[in-house]
Amino acid sequence: MNLKNLLSEEKKPILERWFDLIVETYPPETVQFLKSQKDRFSNPVGSTIYQGLEDIFDQILQEFESEKISTYLDNVIRIRAVQDFTASQALIFIFQLKKVIREKLKDKIREKGLSDELLVLESAIDDLALLSFDIFMKCREQVYELKANEVKRMTFSLLKKAKLILDIDEQDPASAVDVVTIDNLTEKR
Repeated sequence: MNLKNLLSEEKKPILERWFDLIVETYPPETVQFLKSQKDRFSNPVGSTIYQGLEDIFDQILQEFESEKISTYLDNVIRIRAVQDFTASQALIFIFQLKKVIREKLKDKIREKGLSDELLVLESAIDDLALLSFDIFMKCREQVYELKANEVKRMTFSLLKKAKLILDIDEQDPASAVDVVTIDNLTEKR
């Protein structure tokens, strides 16, 4: 028996423990909700995270393809990137998989002499962490870009209401070049 067969046999308890560790990073009332609601419509965050973990785990059991696993990682990371987690808090779930595997399979790995395979697997999980960091940073960049664009829209809207912007193309607020200067404002008053 090799490690991947053992992981396959123990998939359900590993996934459940891995999910529990991720959920425990949320406030207590959220933890209770995420664990109790199994319906994907009542609990889309919990459902998406669990499905993402399952997909990631399945890819680890196979010879995973970077593109596929990136998609699965993105599903989980995107949720955590829009929340108030630091990068380390958002991505700790990758490293927690190593912890769960050791917890659940320590004795069997020792009995069957699979420690070399475990090292190879843990190295692959470390590679996933690096990939996850790149995904997290892209998600955060998108969040900051959306926030910056919203501030631009709000500023433009306020300037337009205050009649401080003249003759502009409404489709492109960035083309608003004809802004009344502060000197002109004080002269009007």
